Amino acid sequence: MFPEFTLCYSRLPERFYERFEPVPVREPHLVAFNRPLAEALGFDLAAFDAEEAAVWFAGNVVPRGAEPLAQAYAGHQFGGFVPRLGDGRAVLLGEVTDHDGRLRDIQLKGAGRTPFSRGGDGRSPLGPVLREYLVSEAMHAMGIPATRALAAVTTGERVMRGIPEPGAILTRVASSHIRVGTFQYFAARGDIEGVRELAGHVIERHYPELESKQGGERYLGLLEAVQARQAALIAKWMGVGFIHGVMNTDNTTISGETIDFGPCAFMEQYDPQMVFSSIDEGGRYAYSNQPWIAQWNLARLAETLLPLIDDDSDKAVERATEMLQRFPVQYEAEWLGVMRAKLGLEQPQPGDKALIEALLATMHRGRADFTLSFRQLAAAAENPEAEAALVALFERPEEIAGWLEEWRARLAQEALNESERAQRMRWVNPAFIPRNHRVQQALTAAMDENDFGPFETLLQVVTHPFDDQPGREEFTLPAEPTERVFRTFCGT
Repeated sequence: MFPEFTLCYSRLPERFYERFEPVPVREPHLVAFNRPLAEALGFDLAAFDAEEAAVWFAGNVVPRGAEPLAQAYAGHQFGGFVPRLGDGRAVLLGEVTDHDGRLRDIQLKGAGRTPFSRGGDGRSPLGPVLREYLVSEAMHAMGIPATRALAAVTTGERVMRGIPEPGAILTRVASSHIRVGTFQYFAARGDIEGVRELAGHVIERHYPELESKQGGERYLGLLEAVQARQAALIAKWMGVGFIHGVMNTDNTTISGETIDFGPCAFMEQYDPQMVFSSIDEGGRYAYSNQPWIAQWNLARLAETLLPLIDDDSDKAVERATEMLQRFPVQYEAEWLGVMRAKLGLEQPQPGDKALIEALLATMHRGRADFTLSFRQLAAAAENPEAEAALVALFERPEEIAGWLEEWRARLAQEALNESERAQRMRWVNPAFIPRNHRVQQALTAAMDENDFGPFETLLQVVTHPFDDQPGREEFTLPAEPTERVFRTFCGT
């Protein structure tokens, strides 16, 4: 059933990983399978059998050609450096080449205790597996680079997370699982050749346009390329009100994909200081901090590359610092592009940033729902009578009414007609997101009642985020006061 593996990471020196066979589980059962993704990866769906697939995706049988391993990495976690982290509950089976010719990692998450587990059990509860499945697929559907969910399997075993919970394993697909923390692992050991070899691997896999560069320019170019992707990624997060929750350097990918969906959430009521993670007590990874945390993480990457950028450490620091100082400008350009599109603006004007910031400030004071506000704005772009539904979202209706006058004056400078503008706005302003309370309801039904119907319905809804879905209007609504979920948790 599996496509042919094109092994890549396992050909690196053995200090990059620990070989590790997934630990078999008692009673694997397939509860979710992403057929379109499987087809794109080259799986033989004609030979698909759910019972057999459960055995594969649980790790009870290693697919032919796979060479399972746990990757080594380090990381700054909430600002504190941990020199040895690594895959504590995940195993990389290997890589496959998809139908577009791209290498994709296939990893089992929750596959048992590895040499990097640090006393953990190496397993995952069902809830975090289903959360990652829902949110990662929703992100992909919204056009935001993210790891993908291929399958979810229950194990027939319990894991202890305060109380016994049903166990599960997620099959995750990524462009790669290489992180800023992977570079830090070798740098922390003074292993400059390890950093060099890792950088060469990353360039070959993700940034082949840098292959022709020589010397320090090659590695400065790598920093520049990763920085550009991170600026674009975080701008997209901000555009949909996404809060990652654990933006540690070990959760910052070199490929520019969103990875690890533990204590993440989408904002409802707009608040730039919003935090959902149960472990982010100081608000380090609050919504408004995400761009600057990305820059901080990039600085940690730059530190690992300094010996490769220039033999003169002062010159290396100078060149890397100059590059990092460009990040705010790069990010703002990306963010303005995202937000202009959300407001229906095609031609940049000097006052656009002030107009955008005025809307966000009005949303904050008016305690308005982030997603609904922008979706209703798209309706108002086509039909002024739809403004009433938008204004009704705000506790201070007079403020948003005043802003709408400024917005319409700005739209008058654009060439698009109302219908085309509204359609373009609908393509970037989702109607459906994985709202916290809906996710929790789906997880609770699956964990407590073995009922996956709510999960399957929610998955179908959030993977068509921009479509009008008649009969599913309740999925667009924020939580009632008694349904609100203010804290989300990591599954480790």
